[in-house]
Amino acid sequence: MNTLHPRLLVDDFAAVFRFYDTVLPQVIGAKLAEGSAEGPYARWDTDLDRQPAIAVLDRAAMTGMLAETTGSTGDQSIIVLRLADVDIAQNVFTAAGATIVSAAAARPEWGSDVRIAYLRDPAGTLVELQASPD
Repeated sequence: MNTLHPRLLVDDFAAVFRFYDTVLPQVIGAKLAEGSAEGPYARWDTDLDRQPAIAVLDRAAMTGMLAETTGSTGDQSIIVLRLADVDIAQNVFTAAGATIVSAAAARPEWGSDVRIAYLRDPAGTLVELQASPD
């Protein structure tokens, strides 16, 4: 499944969760697909095609996943691309000028077939390349 969606990095996860859990179903018909107010992650999918609409992640959890000493603590969002092959995409991104933050690697704690890479585009925006079965 190839998708593109934002993931917001937040400090008050429970408050942001409650906000989006209230407004998204009413405004765009999105339904909670994963997560709860306890965090650290939640995602809402569109009702029609079950594609990710938006996700939220506790900022401290994201900072802990990256090996950066600077940069990740100030990120407000991540551009997430779900695609078939993270390694090929990582090569395309780096050839175009992206900087690798965390090279493509399996993330068994997220699922048996999940593979993730984190990069920064030339403007410094954090990008996640993700291959996962769901």
